[in-house]
Amino acid sequence: MARVVALIADLLFGSQVKGALAAAGHEVELVGNADRTRERLADAPAVLLVDLVDEDLHGAALVESLAAEGMLERTRTLGFYSHVDVQARERAERAGFDLVIPRSRMAREGAELLTRLLVDG
Repeated sequence: MARVVALIADLLFGSQVKGALAAAGHEVELVGNADRTRERLADAPAVLLVDLVDEDLHGAALVESLAAEGMLERTRTLGFYSHVDVQARERAERAGFDLVIPRSRMAREGAELLTRLLVDG
């Protein structure tokens, strides 16, 4: 279905997300830092999935920077945050993410939401 680059530092959760998305037919590559994310965007994946829970990743700032540089013109963005961290959600929305969801929804509905993002995109 779609090629996905997933910036997720939490290996356990990243593996769960990758497994769920792969089961739905998506090709998922996990990356653990901003530099690797930039490298993989050169191949213009359909979706960039970003962990907003891990503050060390600076996910919202990265997406804002990538968009300003024109690196996301053919790539949709989906970020997930801790449901109690309203500031992370607001930062991501201001940064221009296409979809921002709680981490719990990513775990439960990630494949469906990703597919909907691609169809509505």
